[in-house]
Amino acid sequence: MSTPALLIRPSTHADLPAITAIYGWNVLNGTGTFELDAPDQAEMARRRDDVLSKGLPWLVVVRDGAVLGYAYANHFRPRKAYRFCLEDSVYLAADAKGQGLGRLLLAELLVRSEAAGARQMLAVIGDSANLGSIGVHRSLGFEHVGVMKAAGWKFDRWCDVVIMQKALGPGQANDPKDGA
Repeated sequence: MSTPALLIRPSTHADLPAITAIYGWNVLNGTGTFELDAPDQAEMARRRDDVLSKGLPWLVVVRDGAVLGYAYANHFRPRKAYRFCLEDSVYLAADAKGQGLGRLLLAELLVRSEAAGARQMLAVIGDSANLGSIGVHRSLGFEHVGVMKAAGWKFDRWCDVVIMQKALGPGQANDPKDGA
């Protein structure tokens, strides 16, 4: 019996109900995000449109027509000096965890972010106990660069934030040209 094929592709507007449901579940059940209230579909559409308007990737992983997860990259901070430094976000549906989909999404996100001109990718991982996310990032070459201790309060406990970083392309090896 064959396993249904996976497809990683750019997200579309039609993916927003699944994206909203996936993120909502993660907000309400996990510490990978410190958001406390799940945003509605209109807000998720606004966030997606913002990322895409910057020429940055927002991807989904699909099996048998069902969106199982998504990943996107956005500027780490809005100030222009950060224009070559992105932060990744990867979220999976509850029943899609532990299948390697997060790693596949992140690997493709790195390729597309580098193609968009990014030189650094940061992972700002909610909760130092989030070993799955830390391990996925480490497996793709991210290095641990710091911990912000007790930075968030969620589910009646303090949560750290783990910072990991990976150079993309030439990284800091040469002077980037605007738009490159």
